[in-house]
Amino acid sequence: MTELWWTLQKLNWLSLFDILLVAAIFFGLLYLVRGTPAVSLLRGMLVLGIAVGLLSSWLRLLAFSWLLRKAVPALLVAIPVIFQPELRRALERVGRAGTLFNRTPGEVERVERLIETVARACQRLVERRHGALIVLERETGLQEYADTGVMLNADCSVELLLTIFDPHTPLHDGAVIVRHGRILAAACVLPLTTAFLADRQLGLRHRAGIGVTEETDAIAIIVSEERGTISIAHNGRIIHRLDATRLRTVLRAFYQSQLERAGRRLFRRPFPFPLEHSSVSAPRQPAPGEQQR
Repeated sequence: MTELWWTLQKLNWLSLFDILLVAAIFFGLLYLVRGTPAVSLLRGMLVLGIAVGLLSSWLRLLAFSWLLRKAVPALLVAIPVIFQPELRRALERVGRAGTLFNRTPGEVERVERLIETVARACQRLVERRHGALIVLERETGLQEYADTGVMLNADCSVELLLTIFDPHTPLHDGAVIVRHGRILAAACVLPLTTAFLADRQLGLRHRAGIGVTEETDAIAIIVSEERGTISIAHNGRIIHRLDATRLRTVLRAFYQSQLERAGRRLFRRPFPFPLEHSSVSAPRQPAPGEQQR
């Protein structure tokens, strides 16, 4: 008790700032890895480290303490290797922090046009039973994956997406990467997820869509040619059995926070969750001169 009181007396404003700075760093690291597979690994390492530290200090195990001191340099090398995807994403977010303040006035209209184009194209692809994989780039760059495909740099339109994913065209076997409302590249190769998937019938398109969202903050839309359904993957998770209306709802929910950070709200009210509830469309108003029955 005396030692605690002596320590509190030695505290000053600089010491408090030092403690808050260290706490902010740990909070930032935990915030960056939330929602990723690294959370469980990090939690296990923290619990193991605390248990080992308490064990060595209370029991005064000299040989064990010596082993821990010698293992610290190896841990400093192993941690960046283990958390390489999360550290890479964190550095990319820091490097792209300036983009949050560079939103153009037409950001809302561009996002709305992109969502509508992708939803209409996916609906047409489902009707034709053509498979597709569309990846929407956000803050994390996807240039390394775009370099594996054919560069297009064309306006994103329903007709172009239908042409690319037509089974009779050379570009249909791969992913389309969309950047800032334009199709950057087609026939791109994406990393496959190594996580266990409960649904054994998910093919390579779904695994590639989940894989790219595990390593980046991109959004992947997958159209299954066998099932005739639409799925969307984000942050390593996938939502199945969507139609065009629910796809619009999910995409708007993902983009809503991005546009709110720019100081403008994309929608007047938040979208209801869970996503299993479909939205009801408003009744169509009759055109002028049209008779109502």
